[in-house]
Amino acid sequence: MISYPSIDKLLEQVNSRYSLSVLASMRAHEIDDGDAKMLNKYESPRSVGQALEEIADGKVKINPESILSERNAEKVERIEEAKLEHQEDIEHQKSRNDN
Repeated sequence: MISYPSIDKLLEQVNSRYSLSVLASMRAHEIDDGDAKMLNKYESPRSVGQALEEIADGKVKINPESILSERNAEKVERIEEAKLEHQEDIEHQKSRNDN
């Protein structure tokens, strides 16, 4: 359970607990990967705590455009997979008919 920053302060910056957990996780991974830290001083020694502190301070926000881009990319990927499966089915049917 986190005590600092408070969940109330965090939810002022992010609209749901789910979004908060995803955002904090993503930012913690960035910190672990060596991305620049956004605050001069942190209370927490751990990357997740540091990510939460950055969120509470308003330094880290959800980018709605990146969410839409990700969803669109997933849709395109599903469509491409369906096309490939359909093409494979057609080729399989042709090979069965040739025999």
